[in-house]
Amino acid sequence: MGKELKTNAMRFLDKSKIEYTVQTYHCAEFIDGIHVAEMLGQPLDETFKTLIAHGRSGSYYCFLLPVAQELDLKKAAKSVEEKSVELLHVKDITKVTGYVRGGCTPIGMKKQFMTVVHASAEELPLFYISGGRIGTQIRLSPKELVKAINGRFEDIISL
Repeated sequence: MGKELKTNAMRFLDKSKIEYTVQTYHCAEFIDGIHVAEMLGQPLDETFKTLIAHGRSGSYYCFLLPVAQELDLKKAAKSVEEKSVELLHVKDITKVTGYVRGGCTPIGMKKQFMTVVHASAEELPLFYISGGRIGTQIRLSPKELVKAINGRFEDIISL
């Protein structure tokens, strides 16, 4: 078998000199993040999903939160100084990000969007995010990621 193909996310991390490890799994189609975390034996509170939203201004935003949590749209809007935000429709994910549903990650998109990571990640030494394609997870430092993409940590989940 040949060398594993790197995703845009991995190339970005390499270029930014951010250490990461890759974990792969077999998956023919999208499955939710909870199932992926359980299949790989990853703690749910250390496995984050990537959600894309657009604000009233027309801008797009990226939100990372633990896979078992729900995004609070009011908190998310406040975190990016918008009156309101709506999640991007599934059919538009590839067009906007360059990634497919289930493989979307905050790094290596067509354009770098303002990114907000849930505050719980700030205390984690490492966490898991999508690696840029279905079947690939990346484990890295949340603080290094946020620094590299000029993101920030905020409370964005529903209670």
